[in-house]
Amino acid sequence: MLSKEENELLTQTDAGTPMGKLMRSYWIPALLSEEVPAPDSPPVRVRMLGEELVAFRDTEGRIGLIGEHCAHRGTSLFFGRNEECGLRCVYHGWKYDVEGHVIETPAEPQDSDFRKKLRHTAYPTHEANGVIYACLGPREKMPLFPNYEWTQVPLQNAYVTKCLLESNYLQGLEGECDSSHLSFLHRTFTNERNQPLYKSDTAPFYETEETDFGVRLIATRNTENQHYLRFSAFIMPIYGCVPAGRPTNELEGYEIHAYVPADDTHCWRYDIGFRRDRAVREDEVHRRKQINPDYTRVRNARNNYLQDRRMQKTVNFTGIEDFLNHDACATESMGAVFDRSKEHLGVSDKAVIAVRKFLLNSAREVQSGREPPHVVRDGRHNRFPHIDCFAHILPRKVPWREHFDYLTPTARKENPASFAARQKVAS
Repeated sequence: MLSKEENELLTQTDAGTPMGKLMRSYWIPALLSEEVPAPDSPPVRVRMLGEELVAFRDTEGRIGLIGEHCAHRGTSLFFGRNEECGLRCVYHGWKYDVEGHVIETPAEPQDSDFRKKLRHTAYPTHEANGVIYACLGPREKMPLFPNYEWTQVPLQNAYVTKCLLESNYLQGLEGECDSSHLSFLHRTFTNERNQPLYKSDTAPFYETEETDFGVRLIATRNTENQHYLRFSAFIMPIYGCVPAGRPTNELEGYEIHAYVPADDTHCWRYDIGFRRDRAVREDEVHRRKQINPDYTRVRNARNNYLQDRRMQKTVNFTGIEDFLNHDACATESMGAVFDRSKEHLGVSDKAVIAVRKFLLNSAREVQSGREPPHVVRDGRHNRFPHIDCFAHILPRKVPWREHFDYLTPTARKENPASFAARQKVAS
C-alpha cells in the first residue's frame, strides 16, 4: 500500500513534477514511423507527458517533434503545411524547421530579424525499427540513445503495435510486473495443454533483483520434478519486458511493452517484439486486428470489451478476446488513476512493490540533483547484454543462477567466458 502522497508522486508526469522530470531524462516512444510515412506527409498530433505536440517528416526525411501551437498567436500547427523542409502555420505563414527554429515570418517586414530571436519548443528524435523515440528533457542533459537489442535487429525481425489505454501509465506497467495474473486473467479452457503449470501452481515464488537497467523479475512455479521459470524485466522508466507469445525454452526473442503517459489519465501502449535470428511472420502480429486506424482499441470500456459471457464459461477465463484486451479490462476498470492507499497487497505483489520502490527512489534522487539510473552518456558502455526475457523449464535440482549465469548482475566478473558467449549470441 502506498500513501496518497507517494501515489501522486508516481502517477503525475507533467512538466515540473518529480516523475515528469525523471521520465524526461530518457528516450521514450513518441509515435510510430507509419504515422509520418513519407517526406512532406501530413503532420500528426502527439500528446505525451501532458504536452501537446505535432510530429512531421520534412522534405529530407528528418523527424520534427515540436509544440503544437504556433509561437505567434497559438494556431494549431497540426493544420499546417509540411513543405520545403519546414512546417508552415496556416494563419500567418510562420514556418518552423525540425529543430524549432522560426525560419520564415512572411507577414513581417522583409528586413526584420524578429524570427532570429525566437525558438519554438522542439525535441530531439531517434527512429529505430518502426518507432520514433523522443527525449523531452533539457538538450544539454540528453543521454545517448541506448543500444537495446530490439533496436538493432534487422527491420524484418521486429514488429510494433500501438494503442490508447484510458488509465494512468502505472496501472499498465504494473501488470507487466505481475506473473501470478497469468493463471487467471489469461487462462484458456480450450488450450490447457499449453498451460498446465499456470493451472497447477497459481502462487509462483517471486525473486526480484535491482540491476543497472531497473529490476529483473523471476517467477518460479513448481511441479514434483521440475520448476517453470519466467524471467521478465522492468527497464527504466516505462518498459516492461515479457516472454509473450514465445514457446517455453525458446530464446529467440521477447516483447517490450512501453506505457508512455499521454497525460495522467491516459497512456499509449507500445508492444515491440523482435526475433534474433529470423524475420517476423505476419500471423505473429495478431494484435493489429484489435486496434482501430486511430490507435483506439476495437474492444474498449464503452462496449464492455465485447465480453461474451458464454465464451467466459467455455473458452477462456474472461470471455474477452486477446491478451491485449484482457490487460486493458483489468487496468482501465480500476479507474483513471487508482488510489493505491486503498489496496491490500499480498505476497504475489512482491515484484510490483519492487518496481514501485525503484521508481520512487529514482524520482527522489533526481529531485535531489543526482544522476538518474540507467542513463547512458559514454558510448563505450552503451550496451546492456544481460537484459533477457524468456520462460524455461529446469529440473528442480538445478539452480537457475547456475544454468543462466549470464543473468547474474556480476556475470562479467564471475564467468567472463559464459558472458562473452551469451553476448555473441544476443548480438
